[in-house]
Amino acid sequence: MRPTLLVMAAGMGSRYGGLKQMDPMGPSGETMLDYSVFDALRAGFGRVVFIIRPDFEQDFRDRVAARFASRTDVGFAFQTLGRLPAGFAPPAGREKPWGTTHAILCAREQVTTPFAVINADDFYGRDSFAVLGRDLAAMSPAATDYSMVGFTLKNTLSDHGTVARGVCRTGPDGRLTDIREMTKIARKERGAENTEEDGTIVPLTGEEPVSMNMWGFAPSVFDLLEADFRTFLSARGGELRSESYIPITVGALIRSSQASCRVLRTESSWFGVTYREDKPKVQASIGALVSSGDYPASLWS
Repeated sequence: MRPTLLVMAAGMGSRYGGLKQMDPMGPSGETMLDYSVFDALRAGFGRVVFIIRPDFEQDFRDRVAARFASRTDVGFAFQTLGRLPAGFAPPAGREKPWGTTHAILCAREQVTTPFAVINADDFYGRDSFAVLGRDLAAMSPAATDYSMVGFTLKNTLSDHGTVARGVCRTGPDGRLTDIREMTKIARKERGAENTEEDGTIVPLTGEEPVSMNMWGFAPSVFDLLEADFRTFLSARGGELRSESYIPITVGALIRSSQASCRVLRTESSWFGVTYREDKPKVQASIGALVSSGDYPASLWS
């Protein structure tokens, strides 16, 4: 069976309001999500599942999924605050769901094949989908050796402010040994640096592999994610803003020897609009890829 593409889009209704962050980036009005779906389909993916909030389902169907629904099987999963494992309930006053680990768990009933996980509003590039697609095609549904596409840190930074990245360490076999969330990484003349919460500066070369939430999993991962999520809820479920992030969850699974994760390197560059000022550069980068023939001028015509 062909792999599934799982797209985390539940936060798209709130980041800039509505679906406004689905701004046109390509020459025919394409969004970054359009390019991800296009790249996934030509890499052999057979189904696309969107994790969204129920309150903007119709808007998403009409404005986003309708463009390519005739080209692939499209499914939906819904991330809601109260969708929790048995025995847990959200605390009074909490308004938002529980992060990316929770988002993936909400799609459990929609996924039966090895699958990729991506953010809806990032540009990952053709080669990254090809690399991950080949890996998933060979992955057993029962496997616990998963994968992650590792992008080069210097290719993911913004010129307009700090960014948050999962900075990875790998062993001699290319498998992930540690992933550390750094939340204030700034580009520097030579490399980059992260400012820790206590003000400590951590120098970085810029060549480090980083996670941009492009993962490859087998269905076996859902039991592992739920167990870790239960542990998270037991410890922090009473907080109003706590979130369970998939890089942290995968790191915990690796440290407990419940899973392993291969870091797949890619020739693709990641693009994203962390700040509004990033948009012209992203549009120019995509325009250059269109001019070079990597993408047609109109994806869906």
